[in-house]
Amino acid sequence: MSMGFSPFDGGFNFLFTLIPIFIVIIFIVVIVGIISSGARYVKNSSSPRESRFATISSKRMDVRHHTTHHDDNFAHSSSSRTYYYITLEFDNGERREYLDVKNIYGLVREGDSGYAATQGDWIVAFERSPGHHPSGGVQF
Repeated sequence: MSMGFSPFDGGFNFLFTLIPIFIVIIFIVVIVGIISSGARYVKNSSSPRESRFATISSKRMDVRHHTTHHDDNFAHSSSSRTYYYITLEFDNGERREYLDVKNIYGLVREGDSGYAATQGDWIVAFERSPGHHPSGGVQF
Protein backbone atom coordinates (compact mmCIF):
# COMPACT_ATOMS: atom_id res chain seq x y z
CA MET A 1 0.00 0.00 0.00
CA SER A 2 1.55 3.24 -1.15
CA MET A 3 0.69 6.41 0.70
CA GLY A 4 3.15 8.59 -1.19
CA PHE A 5 2.45 10.86 -4.13
CA SER A 6 3.55 9.67 -7.54
CA PRO A 7 4.20 12.43 -10.08
CA PHE A 8 3.06 10.11 -12.85
CA ASP A 9 -0.47 9.61 -11.56
CA GLY A 10 -1.73 13.06 -12.51
CA GLY A 11 0.86 13.65 -15.22
CA PHE A 12 -0.23 10.85 -17.50
CA ASN A 13 -3.88 11.76 -17.13
CA PHE A 14 -3.00 15.34 -17.92
CA LEU A 15 -1.03 14.32 -21.03
CA PHE A 16 -3.79 12.04 -22.26
CA THR A 17 -6.14 15.00 -21.99
CA LEU A 18 -3.73 17.56 -23.44
CA ILE A 19 -2.55 15.64 -26.51
CA PRO A 20 -6.05 15.16 -28.04
CA ILE A 21 -6.75 18.85 -27.42
CA PHE A 22 -3.58 19.81 -29.36
CA ILE A 23 -4.51 17.44 -32.18
CA VAL A 24 -7.99 18.96 -32.42
CA ILE A 25 -6.55 22.51 -32.41
CA ILE A 26 -4.07 21.66 -35.17
CA PHE A 27 -6.83 19.98 -37.19
CA ILE A 28 -9.08 23.04 -36.83
CA VAL A 29 -6.26 25.42 -37.87
CA VAL A 30 -5.53 23.33 -40.98
CA ILE A 31 -9.22 23.12 -41.95
CA VAL A 32 -9.75 26.87 -41.42
CA GLY A 33 -6.65 27.57 -43.56
CA ILE A 34 -7.89 25.37 -46.38
CA ILE A 35 -11.36 26.90 -46.27
CA SER A 36 -10.05 30.49 -46.21
CA SER A 37 -7.66 29.78 -49.12
CA GLY A 38 -10.51 28.28 -51.11
CA ALA A 39 -12.82 31.18 -50.30
CA ARG A 40 -10.12 33.70 -51.32
CA TYR A 41 -9.59 31.85 -54.62
CA VAL A 42 -13.34 31.77 -55.36
CA LYS A 43 -13.63 35.48 -54.49
CA ASN A 44 -10.78 36.47 -56.79
CA SER A 45 -11.76 34.20 -59.68
CA SER A 46 -15.36 35.44 -59.61
CA SER A 47 -14.39 39.13 -59.30
CA PRO A 48 -14.81 41.28 -62.40
CA ARG A 49 -11.66 42.09 -64.37
CA GLU A 50 -10.86 45.80 -64.23
CA SER A 51 -8.35 47.77 -66.28
CA ARG A 52 -6.95 51.02 -64.88
CA PHE A 53 -3.99 53.23 -65.68
CA ALA A 54 -1.28 52.77 -63.05
CA THR A 55 2.43 52.95 -62.33
CA ILE A 56 4.32 50.03 -60.84
CA SER A 57 5.63 51.47 -57.58
CA SER A 58 7.29 48.30 -56.21
CA LYS A 59 7.73 44.57 -56.60
CA ARG A 60 8.48 41.93 -53.98
CA MET A 61 8.89 38.19 -53.56
CA ASP A 62 7.69 36.09 -50.63
CA VAL A 63 9.48 32.73 -50.36
CA ARG A 64 7.71 30.22 -48.09
CA HIS A 65 9.49 27.07 -46.94
CA HIS A 66 7.91 23.87 -45.68
CA THR A 67 9.96 21.09 -44.11
CA THR A 68 8.72 17.68 -42.97
CA HIS A 69 10.85 15.50 -40.70
CA HIS A 70 10.49 11.73 -40.53
CA ASP A 71 11.91 10.55 -37.20
CA ASP A 72 11.95 6.83 -37.99
CA ASN A 73 14.72 7.05 -40.60
CA PHE A 74 16.05 10.56 -40.02
CA ALA A 75 14.95 11.61 -43.51
CA HIS A 76 13.25 14.86 -44.24
CA SER A 77 11.65 16.53 -47.17
CA SER A 78 11.38 20.21 -47.84
CA SER A 79 9.76 22.40 -50.41
CA SER A 80 9.46 26.07 -51.05
CA ARG A 81 7.15 28.26 -53.03
CA THR A 82 7.72 31.81 -54.16
CA TYR A 83 4.87 34.28 -54.40
CA TYR A 84 5.36 37.42 -56.50
CA TYR A 85 3.63 40.70 -55.67
CA ILE A 86 3.35 43.91 -57.68
CA THR A 87 2.28 47.21 -56.09
CA LEU A 88 0.41 49.60 -58.34
CA GLU A 89 -0.07 53.32 -57.79
CA PHE A 90 -3.15 54.74 -59.47
CA ASP A 91 -3.79 58.29 -60.71
CA ASN A 92 -5.64 59.23 -57.52
CA GLY A 93 -2.56 58.33 -55.40
CA GLU A 94 -4.00 55.05 -54.13
CA ARG A 95 -1.49 52.19 -53.84
CA ARG A 96 -2.45 48.56 -53.77
CA GLU A 97 -0.48 45.32 -53.84
CA TYR A 98 -1.58 42.47 -56.11
CA LEU A 99 -0.52 38.84 -56.34
CA ASP A 100 0.99 38.03 -59.75
CA VAL A 101 -0.86 34.97 -61.04
CA LYS A 102 0.10 35.33 -64.72
CA ASN A 103 3.92 35.43 -64.38
CA ILE A 104 4.39 39.06 -65.44
CA TYR A 105 6.72 39.88 -62.51
CA GLY A 106 9.88 39.42 -64.57
CA LEU A 107 8.48 41.32 -67.57
CA VAL A 108 7.83 44.62 -65.79
CA ARG A 109 9.93 46.91 -63.65
CA GLU A 110 9.37 49.58 -61.06
CA GLY A 111 8.42 52.86 -62.69
CA ASP A 112 6.59 51.29 -65.65
CA SER A 113 3.31 53.03 -66.42
CA GLY A 114 0.40 51.61 -68.35
CA TYR A 115 -2.87 49.80 -68.07
CA ALA A 116 -3.06 47.12 -65.40
CA ALA A 117 -5.75 44.47 -65.52
CA THR A 118 -6.69 43.30 -62.05
CA GLN A 119 -9.14 40.72 -60.81
CA GLY A 120 -9.83 40.85 -57.09
CA ASP A 121 -6.42 40.65 -55.37
CA TRP A 122 -4.67 39.43 -58.54
CA ILE A 123 -2.84 41.30 -61.28
CA VAL A 124 -3.55 39.42 -64.51
CA ALA A 125 -2.04 41.69 -67.20
CA PHE A 126 -0.02 44.85 -67.68
CA GLU A 127 0.31 46.82 -70.89
CA ARG A 128 2.87 49.63 -70.90
CA SER A 129 1.62 52.93 -72.21
CA PRO A 130 2.80 53.77 -75.75
CA GLY A 131 6.04 55.68 -75.77
CA HIS A 132 6.98 54.67 -72.23
CA HIS A 133 9.30 51.88 -73.35
CA PRO A 134 10.28 51.00 -76.91
CA SER A 135 9.62 47.33 -76.17
CA GLY A 136 5.86 47.91 -76.13
CA GLY A 137 3.52 46.16 -73.75
CA VAL A 138 3.10 42.88 -72.01
CA GLN A 139 -0.24 41.36 -72.88
CA PHE A 140 -1.90 38.10 -71.93
